[in-house]
Parts: sequence; structure tokens; C-alpha cells
Amino acid sequence: MVSAKNAMPDFKISPSLASVSLLDLREALNELEKAGADYLHFDVEDGVFVPLMTLGTKLISDLRPLSILPFDVHLMMVNPEWIIPELIVLGADRISVQYEACPYPRRVLRRIVELGGAAGLAFNPSTPLPDLEYLAPFLSFLVILTTEPEGPDCPYLPTVLRKLEAKANDPYLVSLEWVVDGGVSPENIREVVQAGADTVVVGRAVFQGGKIQENITALRAAAGSK
Repeated sequence: MVSAKNAMPDFKISPSLASVSLLDLREALNELEKAGADYLHFDVEDGVFVPLMTLGTKLISDLRPLSILPFDVHLMMVNPEWIIPELIVLGADRISVQYEACPYPRRVLRRIVELGGAAGLAFNPSTPLPDLEYLAPFLSFLVILTTEPEGPDCPYLPTVLRKLEAKANDPYLVSLEWVVDGGVSPENIREVVQAGADTVVVGRAVFQGGKIQENITALRAAAGSK
């Protein structure tokens, strides 16, 4: 019997498809389902909010019939409101928007929920968490970014995890799902989960070497190891 002290942490893994070759996607989707992935994570970028453009709406549309996993879409773009209806129609189950790109986040989150999705807010490493309780009717999860878009291998920023301390004494914040996204690996996933992450977005560490099932197993083991 596993004691509570040594029990495997209860958290979800959302593999980021930006880290897999498009040529390998169909096979990767099958392996991710077998390996027990909880979501499929899509970063939709505009080349303005971040200096990158990786995945687009056509890919979401093409992959939706191929997987039963929930689609977790992160909009890293200015003025994200216009694209939300299309994403819901294409099969997005949950959508997060950048707090920095939304002057009126309540309106944007409400739009996601009205269209049938779960709504989240993402925060860049430099952005402190504001008072969020006024968003309570619509906000389901927070995304804490632990990297900045500095290059192909953005460094993990462990001090950003301090943001998760905010939920310790706040019943509203505890009720939300907390997602940590950026540079998560077997070397740091334990501290990420212990800090309070309910879900981790993982890219390179899931797909490296083409050993998806082994890598996800290693991540879960690392999170639960002493």
C-alpha cells in the first residue's frame, strides 16, 4: 500500500504539439493516447505578441477527428477575441488567452464560455497576478508561463513558481486549475508539481528521441520520486 507521503502526485500532462515534427503527428497522437496524456496542447501565435508562428487553425481542424483527447489551445496573440468562435467550431475544448493581450478579460472569457469552452488566462513571467475573483463566473484555469520566447530552447525560470503561492490562503484561487507551461522536464517537474501545478504543459521532454511513452512515464516517475 502506498502511503500518502509517497503517493504519486495527482497532476495532468498536456503535451505541446509545437515540439513534434508535423510529419510525425498521426503516429504521435496514437502514442500520446496510449501513454496517458490528458490534453493536447496547441500554441496559436501571431508573430506579433510573440516573435514566433508555429501552429494554426487548419492543424487543429485536421487533427480533431484523429484524437479523443481534449484540445487545449493557448492563444499567444494580440486581439484574440475574433478567433475564438472558429476555434470552438474546429474542436477546441479549452482556450487560454494572454492577460497582457486582453484589456477586458472578463468579456473575452465570457465569450469562450458562452460558446461552450472552458476559459483560461495565461501570464507571462514578468506579469504579477492581479485580483481575479471578479472573473469567477467564467475563469476555469490559469496558465503560469515559466519561460520567455528567447529562442528555440527557452530557459526554465524557476522563480516564477512563486506565483503559485498565491492560492495558499485564497479559496477562490484554490478552486481554479493551475497550469505551468515552459521548460518542464524530468529534472524540474517535481518542484513544479510540489509548487501546486495541477497540469503541466510539456514539449521537448515528451517528444525527445521519439520515445513518447517512455518519456511520459519518466516524467510521472520523476514527479513522484523522492
